Amino acid sequence: MTAVNPLSTPARQHGGVPEAATPPDLAEPLAGFMARSSGDPLRSAFGDLRRAHPGSLAAPVPAEEFENLWAAMSQSPRSSPGTAYVHVPFCETHCLFCGFYKYHWRKRDGAPYVDSVLTQARRLQGQPLLDGPPLRALYLGGGTPTILSAPDLHRLVSELRGLLPLAPDCEITLEGRILAFTEDKMRAAFDAGVNRVSLGVQTFDEPIRRSLGRKASKQAVIATLETLVAFDSGAIVIDLIYGLPGQTFETWAEDLRLVEAIGLDGVDLYGLNLIPGTPLMTAIDKRKLDPVPRQDLGVFYASGAEAMEQAGWEAISTSHWRSPGLRERSVYNYLSKTGAECIALGAGAGGALGGVGYRLIPTVEAYAKQLDQGQLPITSMFRARQDAPLINVIRAGMERGRLDSTQVRAVPGGDAVMDDLEPLLAHWSRAGLLAPRQRFFDLTVAGRFWQVAMTQRIIGFLDHPQRRPMAALLREEGAK
Repeated sequence: MTAVNPLSTPARQHGGVPEAATPPDLAEPLAGFMARSSGDPLRSAFGDLRRAHPGSLAAPVPAEEFENLWAAMSQSPRSSPGTAYVHVPFCETHCLFCGFYKYHWRKRDGAPYVDSVLTQARRLQGQPLLDGPPLRALYLGGGTPTILSAPDLHRLVSELRGLLPLAPDCEITLEGRILAFTEDKMRAAFDAGVNRVSLGVQTFDEPIRRSLGRKASKQAVIATLETLVAFDSGAIVIDLIYGLPGQTFETWAEDLRLVEAIGLDGVDLYGLNLIPGTPLMTAIDKRKLDPVPRQDLGVFYASGAEAMEQAGWEAISTSHWRSPGLRERSVYNYLSKTGAECIALGAGAGGALGGVGYRLIPTVEAYAKQLDQGQLPITSMFRARQDAPLINVIRAGMERGRLDSTQVRAVPGGDAVMDDLEPLLAHWSRAGLLAPRQRFFDLTVAGRFWQVAMTQRIIGFLDHPQRRPMAALLREEGAK
């Protein structure tokens, strides 16, 4: 499916200018930013989903500069509220759809790995990078952090709380899976200070779970979640995926019903991301599994959004809802997608400080060895683009489902950017993706489904060398 460019078709057909009015050198690049102006926008607004979260172009730093640059970063206090991310790369099984699988879990790896992470955290003590505003979120992700033993979970979280400058109301998230998340681990995590648990359920439907390599039964999933809710010690959040092989609107509706029935605090609704090289893609290529047709994904999303609204849940991003209990905040997820500074801990973790992003060595053995030798376990660094503050404001608004033109204009350079961007936003409004209201551009249900694709197009549009003449053409089209 390819995007249709209204500016290169007869005016009477799509409401655009005649084909001859569009310079040939602008027609092709402009088409990539435009939405279909006919049909159901949920199904066909764009020809691609672009599900990867939109980043911003950055300049890689040569390896020989890592040490000096890190010294400068670590000696500078943070200037804005930030986060910390801890990566636990182990998994007991490889789910078919997952592109993050790295290390098969062995019990003997747990304690030494926790030792390494805490060693890295201790070496930050006394450095100015821990000064400044307190950290609003600490996130243990993976991999499968819940695979660690109860004692290792407890000491990892409790010691990090003493080593990092966490805010009094810091959101401390433990990510994981139902499998092997026993009650003693739950108790250890909550006792150590975890106040948010995020589990990748993906679906409750047992046949679909089995086809994806998920080991826990439907009843085991429900029982585990009910136990977590009964602890009443933090927000309990799950991920659900729509578009899975074998999924129907009926099985999707049952998944959504259970979210409310169990008493959860939050839910993420994600479209299936078909990642090349994963076992799922291999099975699809061999025609052993058939995912939901791509043109139906938006309808699944819309039905999920409607079910959450009918249940009284609040959408706090384009993919995340929280229950009326308001315990869920999703602080880390929001800050991480909108340019907040982040301290990275653990093999493969990524962070950002002072406009410089960095990633730690992904190999567990090499990460531990570098720490043992007192060396810097960084494998890559990159400098953010100069207009990152402006891009981050745009990303934040799109992520929340409301782009505030006044906030964009308040950032240096924002007036010119908003002047050029408004004609594209007006075009998307005519296509049913945005609903302009005073200074805001609210994303419609279709716009929320296509949010990632739209945000990536905004960044691409602003970076395009012909953005000014393209904006002028879009402005002319809107005046017709």
